[in-house]
Amino acid sequence: MQNMSKFQKIHPLAHDALSWGDGFWGRLHRLCQETVLPSMRKALDEPENGAVFSNFYIAAGRQEGERKGTMWSDGDCYKYMEAWAHVYGQTKDPAILDHLDPLIEVIGQAQQDDGYISTPMQLDGKPYWTNHRDHELYNMGHLLTAAAVHHRITGQRNFLEIAIKQADYLYDLFMPRPPELAHFGFNPSNTMGAVDLYRATGDGRYLELAQCFVDMRGSQPGGGDQNQALVPLREETRAVGHAVTAGYLYCGATDVVAETGDEALLAGLLRIWDNAISSKMYITGGTSAQHHGASQRPEFGGSAGSVHEAFGYEYSLPNATAYNETCANIANAMWNWRLLNLTGAAKYADIVELVLYNSMLSSMSLDGITFCYTNPLRWYGADHPLLSQDAYERWFISRCYCCPTNTARTIALLHNWFYSASDAGLWLHLYGSNSVSTLLADGSAFALTQRTDYPWDERVSITIDEAPAGEVALMLRIPGWCEAADLKVNGEASDSPLAPGTYVELQRAWQAGDVIELTLPMRPRMIKAHPKAEEIRNHLAVMRGPMVYCLEGMDLPDSVSILEVYAPDDMPLEVKMEGELLGGVVTIEAQARRLYEDNGKGALYFEAGAEKEEALDIRLIPYYAWNNRGVDEMTVWLPRRF
Repeated sequence: MQNMSKFQKIHPLAHDALSWGDGFWGRLHRLCQETVLPSMRKALDEPENGAVFSNFYIAAGRQEGERKGTMWSDGDCYKYMEAWAHVYGQTKDPAILDHLDPLIEVIGQAQQDDGYISTPMQLDGKPYWTNHRDHELYNMGHLLTAAAVHHRITGQRNFLEIAIKQADYLYDLFMPRPPELAHFGFNPSNTMGAVDLYRATGDGRYLELAQCFVDMRGSQPGGGDQNQALVPLREETRAVGHAVTAGYLYCGATDVVAETGDEALLAGLLRIWDNAISSKMYITGGTSAQHHGASQRPEFGGSAGSVHEAFGYEYSLPNATAYNETCANIANAMWNWRLLNLTGAAKYADIVELVLYNSMLSSMSLDGITFCYTNPLRWYGADHPLLSQDAYERWFISRCYCCPTNTARTIALLHNWFYSASDAGLWLHLYGSNSVSTLLADGSAFALTQRTDYPWDERVSITIDEAPAGEVALMLRIPGWCEAADLKVNGEASDSPLAPGTYVELQRAWQAGDVIELTLPMRPRMIKAHPKAEEIRNHLAVMRGPMVYCLEGMDLPDSVSILEVYAPDDMPLEVKMEGELLGGVVTIEAQARRLYEDNGKGALYFEAGAEKEEALDIRLIPYYAWNNRGVDEMTVWLPRRF
């Protein structure tokens, strides 16, 4: 297993425990290796891109030139390197190390003697630690994580030594807890990174540093909600501010809980989780409703300052102006994966799955080359008003390049999220074709193979390849969306309870060749929202299994707009496998209603009652696959036709 954090209920397996088969995520992992990362390397050499490797070479004195990219460019480069390390763990391809080693060398040369490294600051000659928006800790945190991952997977220390030198610098700087640095860590990957380094080295100082980062947040006057610095985490009651900085903060704090058992900190995090998931999360798993706005804090007498790229108010979930930055969506999955390992509660795995199949994957084109930053739930085609970071089409490079590298590393590391282990046995969280072989806590070997075309097919076959001599438990997740799961072991129906949103525990003495057949019925479901969610009140969305579906304009007649399409409550939904469409997807065909009028088009208000109505056949596609066929309209939610 990767680590045995004292207060986690379950633990990730070793990085090489899983081997991908030819399924949904196996194909995406190969795409990541063969296309996404090689293409990304070219983007990271484009001078106009937001993230560039050239800054390291300039800071190392190995080439001339001016600083390029954003203040957080370094961190995005480290995420790219981390992704390659995860791929190496699967493939053991020596060419990957040949690619990474020279990059690590130049990073070491760019690092100052005292351990500091943030090349935009070094090259601009700016005074350090004077503006939290300079993203020094963001860059440094991603270095710590990438180096820890690289060391764990490769066994090499070249990257790790750079991280240790940097962490020692940070320890000396932050452990005295200078008040003027209390609100630093605008995008706090540093807390996760410090815990990752602690786990890699066993040096307790780095866990102390992570605790310091958590404790300093909100500890001094002058903080605001934008970077979660107004209220100490142990006292917080809601998810606020920038949704990426929030997600990263909550991830790092959960890592601290996993190592310390801090009950007050966990209680605060669970209050935040309940607020975020119950009233601020989109149906796709996205979390940032606002491009720009203000954080309302009635308990503080009103506004807690301006925010951007942020959580919205409770139940405020606009569609066309939804921000839902890809990094925020991924951070939501990262946080829930940590809570899953901390508690073993299936509700967290449900959120991980929701994000992966929807608001994470929607950020990348089907060919793995172009990306988007925001993930709205309605789009008005070429007439859509572009807000911050919106774009009509996916792009190869961008002035803010954090999302592509985050998407790549998430796909690259996903084999770590499928299984966990505990003293009781093996836990299966996600479904997809793969083989896994691991040692349990008592040293006994357990191996199995999943065969499935999930998420398109509802059937999962699990064959035991190697089993311990005695009884051991296999815990299978029954997704919260699945109301009628069916389970057979060696052809005989299981009498274990199969409640949605739980793990079914199969405790027995397994034998090689045993076969488990799990069926997770995926009938299409019409979903409605809480009535306080005004933007989607009296609307319906369609889901099948973990997939959210949407309607794109190119699947409608030329004369019909998505704004004219209504969904009756009894709208029949027919599932169809489309082998050639969008790389091969399951679509949902339905007969909706078209409501339109000849008069009043373009007017803001006009008298009701003149609408014409007719039947309209529509085809819905998985949300993640939209914006791959040209610029057109799109919507997830359809107004309800009573």
